[in-house]
Amino acid sequence: MRRISLFLFGLLATTSLAQAQAVLSLDGDSVVSSPAQQEQAKAPDVKTNTENKEKDKGIFSFLNFWDKKKKPDVQIEAGSTETVLEKLTRMAGEGDVNAQLTLGYMYLYGEDGVEVNHKKAFEYYKMAAEQNDDVAVNNLGSLYYSGIGTKRNSLAAAQMFAKAANLGNVEATVNLAFIYLSGYGVSQNPEEAMKLFEVASKENNPTANFMMGYAHFKGYVVNKDLRLAFDLIRKSANAGYDDALYILSLMYMNGWGTPQNYGNAVRALNKAVDQGNVAAMMELGNILAVGQKYPRDIYKAHILFNIASVRGAEDADNRRNILEQNLEIEKLLQAQAEAEAYVEKPSELTVYIHRTFGDNIKKYINDGIEARNKHKK
Repeated sequence: MRRISLFLFGLLATTSLAQAQAVLSLDGDSVVSSPAQQEQAKAPDVKTNTENKEKDKGIFSFLNFWDKKKKPDVQIEAGSTETVLEKLTRMAGEGDVNAQLTLGYMYLYGEDGVEVNHKKAFEYYKMAAEQNDDVAVNNLGSLYYSGIGTKRNSLAAAQMFAKAANLGNVEATVNLAFIYLSGYGVSQNPEEAMKLFEVASKENNPTANFMMGYAHFKGYVVNKDLRLAFDLIRKSANAGYDDALYILSLMYMNGWGTPQNYGNAVRALNKAVDQGNVAAMMELGNILAVGQKYPRDIYKAHILFNIASVRGAEDADNRRNILEQNLEIEKLLQAQAEAEAYVEKPSELTVYIHRTFGDNIKKYINDGIEARNKHKK
């Protein structure tokens, strides 16, 4: 079974957490709720559609990331006139969740010779969701949000994500946490976001580990605890997240939450550089150019600044130009060739986080700190 996880991050137009936790009865494109729930949907802490249209950037991604099972092995008996698609369709109609999820995936992506049909994909995910399959409920929320195979319905999307989280879907829990941290479509609630991140972190979700670790690193909402921050960020770094590797290197360099160790810092930076992390390129370039805490290597520093310059890093070109004065022409040409041949190789986790939540997820915490500081003034 293809238990694809579909993820949303962006506008959430008309819901609060209490509303999102309501259990829904779905009927076609509409959401059926009780009169009390309908009245609750008018709560004053919910932003209007007009306000949110200004913020809606259409950020949405669905990725087959951590498949827990493969699609079912459908065997066709000798002499049968039934095709694999026909058998899956029959099994789905008989209530087989695996078949429903597989068909949802096939129609969503147009796999195995099946033409893309978003309406059919939605219907099969809906069938599986009605059986309380947490992955299907999570995916259905994404389809509702983006209007894929159905009319766009932000309220239904929010409720589906919350329901999936209540069913134990960790990815849905993280998704809700980002929504409350960012304040897109709902009243911003960083305290609720951190509670959700903590739940997911206890399940060792690498995205949640990083966000909780960075929150403890900064002392945002939760207590500042450098040791705990180090442990959580290291878990995310070990899972392959490039920004976690970068922050981990800073902690090693400065002895924050761990004994100072420049060797470990450089190793973490090299791994982040391999993935294309520009901040890591600049940090490692500085270390190698100066040569105070780690052996000097102006050749590699030049390469790093050159690559970072192409990616728009501030002052990278100036630092590169200073170093090239100390390189012989042969070495300079070789360094330039290496920089030109560089190809970043981001991990699956890094690609997933960047596409789903953005290139710089720690910015949500940094922005929250800045907003609180301004409020104090």
